[in-house]
Amino acid sequence: MKITSLRKTFKNTKRLAEIIKVLSQFGFREVVTETGLHRILGKTREDIEADRQPHYEQLSRPVRARMVLEQLGPSFIKIGQILSTRPDLIPPEWASEFSLLQEKVSPVAFSDIEHVLAEEFPGRLETLFTVIDEEPLAAASLAQVHRARLTSGEEVVIKVLKPGNRQRVEDDVSLLETMAQLVESYFSDLGYSPIEVAQEFSRELLREVNFIQEAQATERLHRYFEDDPDICFPKVYWQATTRNALTLEEIKGRSLSMLDPTLLKPELRRTIVANATKAVFKQCLKFGFFHADPHPGNIFLLDGGRLCFIDCGTTGHLDKKTAEQLVDLVAGVIKGDVPKLCRVVIELTDVDPQVTDRRDFRVDLQHLIDQVQATPLKHIDIAELLGDFFTMLQRYKIRCPSDLLLLVKALSTIEGVAAEIDPTFDVLSHVEPEIEEVVTNRYGVGAIRKRLQKSMTDYLLLLEDMPGDIQRFLDHARHNRFTLNLELMRIEHLGEKIDQASRLMGMAMIIAALIVGSSILLLADRISQQQGFIGHLGMIGLIFAALYSAGFVASFLLPKKKNK
Repeated sequence: MKITSLRKTFKNTKRLAEIIKVLSQFGFREVVTETGLHRILGKTREDIEADRQPHYEQLSRPVRARMVLEQLGPSFIKIGQILSTRPDLIPPEWASEFSLLQEKVSPVAFSDIEHVLAEEFPGRLETLFTVIDEEPLAAASLAQVHRARLTSGEEVVIKVLKPGNRQRVEDDVSLLETMAQLVESYFSDLGYSPIEVAQEFSRELLREVNFIQEAQATERLHRYFEDDPDICFPKVYWQATTRNALTLEEIKGRSLSMLDPTLLKPELRRTIVANATKAVFKQCLKFGFFHADPHPGNIFLLDGGRLCFIDCGTTGHLDKKTAEQLVDLVAGVIKGDVPKLCRVVIELTDVDPQVTDRRDFRVDLQHLIDQVQATPLKHIDIAELLGDFFTMLQRYKIRCPSDLLLLVKALSTIEGVAAEIDPTFDVLSHVEPEIEEVVTNRYGVGAIRKRLQKSMTDYLLLLEDMPGDIQRFLDHARHNRFTLNLELMRIEHLGEKIDQASRLMGMAMIIAALIVGSSILLLADRISQQQGFIGHLGMIGLIFAALYSAGFVASFLLPKKKNK
């Protein structure tokens, strides 16, 4: 275990050195020095300055940050793509720039892919596939896709993780969490915990290299739309699927990204947009599980205007309570109910209620309401409304649940597809039945009756349990077995202050003793008939007192660098 730990530390050190060099090259030296990353490698500020490349500093910071992520490879590109959907963590201009991140990579040799498949299906590769096309159908930074045919005759595609990528991602995840701990110790007012964000991103990155999870998501969505004549998802072939290889039904159609809308008939354009928007809103509002990246490249047009969604690696989950809170959010904006919106914010984000009680926060909410109420209902863009709402929360350093932001991304993406293919299509009117169903389930008479029945049942159960609870309370009181648990907030800072005060008193007593003792020696030397040695000893004592005082001032009185 020690050898493994040493190897991991060595790998992390090499990768950290590479990260520091890239950050310095692209003009982010202050990030390296202010977080103390360079000290881990024993580097000085001058060493960091030596890696500087001034021509990059003419570019804006968001552009340089995107270039840094591209330079650092697949894991960091994925992090940037995730951040592009998180306006609660980064400013809008940074999110917009990160959305440009592309994975422009060359495919690896088929011999490497074949080696991975042979390891995944030892002794079974020939019994599973009759042929595998050596020419890749698509290639990304983490995986690439090949056409194939099963021995049972079905034409399929195999998504294969490139050799070494799993280990690379796992190493970067480990380093990311270590860096997050360092950042959290230096920056105290980000509005969120870098450690928690790093853990969330780590889960996303590890999910990217686990094709079992993508297969499960694809299978789930395939089952939801199995009987839908307009929407479908690929079939998963589980006998040829592992963590590193995913085998799906090959979709015989045309990607929407390859179509020229101007060459399509108006009826077909309307059918495409209607089916696409219906699919996304149905996933979000009815099933609570949705494809979070429905861009044109992930949607295929089949015969008769039927659509097939592929690449279910990024999905979101919307539980019933959160869906109801979103309905309350939209209703609160439309009705202009600021107190209701504040309650929704507290329930969605677990923010401190003191923030929502602030006057400037309520003024911003009212401004958002005024913008919406000045727009006719049929022209309200729900995705834009939610996006503006979460952008406003970001200004107050309120962190939002990731699935809600994935929802905004999915809705914004599909509305962008609709605007590109058929700008005249009224998305809100088309999905009105799905929205009405959610509203009815929330505010309808039947829904209210169910909630009342549930509340009455809960109260009855509480009354039923109350005698036993009262008896236990009396038993504890009778035997003096009550325990009082107190949680003192910021107790670690109190400990630091006490420790600092004790060291200050100790240093002050030492300095005072040196001054008093040295003064006595100097006085004794002056009244002595044989002046010399005692006086010199007193002067040495005063010099030590001065040096000790200088150290005292440097340690306690000079202003320390504050957290940013």
